Amino acid sequence: MLRAAQLLEIESGKIIMPGEVLVEGDRIAAVGSAVNRPAGAEILDLGDRTLLPGLIDAHVHLFLHPGAEDLQTIQESVPQRTISAALAARDDLMAGFTAERDMGTEGAGSADTAVRNAIDQGSIPGPRLRISGNAVDILSGHEDAFGYNPAQHIFSNATYANNAAELVMVIRQQLKDGADFIKIYETGRDSLREGHFSTPYQYTEAELDAAVREAARTGKRVAVHATGEPGTLYAAQAGVVSIDHAFQLSGETMRIMREKQIFAVPTFTIVEYFADHAASPVPADWERQMLRFHVEEFHKQLAAGVPMAVGSDVGPFPHGTQAEEFVLMVKYGMSPLAALQADLLNGAKLLGWQDQIGVLKPGYWADVIAVPGNPINDIGALQRVSFVMKGGVIYRK
Repeated sequence: MLRAAQLLEIESGKIIMPGEVLVEGDRIAAVGSAVNRPAGAEILDLGDRTLLPGLIDAHVHLFLHPGAEDLQTIQESVPQRTISAALAARDDLMAGFTAERDMGTEGAGSADTAVRNAIDQGSIPGPRLRISGNAVDILSGHEDAFGYNPAQHIFSNATYANNAAELVMVIRQQLKDGADFIKIYETGRDSLREGHFSTPYQYTEAELDAAVREAARTGKRVAVHATGEPGTLYAAQAGVVSIDHAFQLSGETMRIMREKQIFAVPTFTIVEYFADHAASPVPADWERQMLRFHVEEFHKQLAAGVPMAVGSDVGPFPHGTQAEEFVLMVKYGMSPLAALQADLLNGAKLLGWQDQIGVLKPGYWADVIAVPGNPINDIGALQRVSFVMKGGVIYRK
């Protein structure tokens, strides 16, 4: 049994004092301020900490690390990158993220299937994973290889699909290779000039609709990288499960997202990181302009009631540090409780694990973390996770 000074009830925001969680096997058996426990049950007293569900990161890249993304994907072999991904998964788990959605291996194909399966089998430590394999992109699209000698034939970091028929074919192959969902690049590259944001779309609404229908045929869903209009509108009309980055959403797009419960995943941390670590002042200034624009649009999205989930885009910045996303979402307009609910309640739905994770309730997986203090008063407490349990197994104590 776990015991701490406090327990956060996510759905209501209520703090229970003290907090106790009875764990039997890999599931939660009871939760409250004083639970009935079997004779001889081991009691782990975590002291002046708050118990809450394991965190969820809905946008990660396990196969990326800090450094030039385009170079690491061509200089490092897939086996090397897979080892790095396993280490990244461990770092994320130790930081309290017990469930994640890997949004594309960036050229490593279906290698994330092996990482997910090894975690599920208990061979390596890591979060519960929903994986997509390679993301899907058009020729000359957002993740294609630019700036190289054409004679070298450098591969794209995504899998090409240039029309609806090719999308269907690629999706079928990815599902065969073990993908849990499909990740599609819908916009890019982005432009911001004198406050005017623009980004070309890559697939029409009809093409995205074909992808969504093909994925749905086997119970899978489509998530898109989409930063602005009209691509974000096409994605919403097609019925994707999430629009990731979502720098710009029109009124109509927001209406559809609210109506269909399509999640926006803002990913502030990656933009801030790129601004702080740019190679020169010019790209740093561009990233800061982009961040300011993103924040302004985020305010509109919150006011419009767009459903939010939490994803950091970790990979290009160090794994295990992505709780910064909570701090930024609060800084830019959400309350700490709203940010936690977006992460745990909406994140569980986004990953398809509602009624399994995101809440401390009997019957749910025993994914439990502890932080010092009270995250409702100080969201930064999530950056100081001191205890991690996943499926009843303690990974950090």
